Amino acid sequence: MTQVVQFLAALLAAFGLVSLGWLGLGALLLPGVCPARMVVDAQGCGDGLEQTIKALLWLRRTGLWWGEVVIRDRGLDAGGEALAQALARRPGVSFHQDRWDSV
Repeated sequence: MTQVVQFLAALLAAFGLVSLGWLGLGALLLPGVCPARMVVDAQGCGDGLEQTIKALLWLRRTGLWWGEVVIRDRGLDAGGEALAQALARRPGVSFHQDRWDSV
């Protein structure tokens, strides 16, 4: 029985070391602070807008991406505009109602 426990402890220790190495390598390979602006074009009722914004905010929380999210109005109706304004209340998210050709 002790050999099984020792084997499991060694297996967990090896897994822990591999995980730490993987995290260290990932930290070395991630780019430095290079903020970028992600522009999301929204139109109609804003189908998929909330999921897109949540996914981008998740990327920022995990540290895989730094920057701000811009929701660009490309013809939102009243419901879509209300959704975009609600999403823009989150930190790092802004909503622009003017229909720009470039950001």
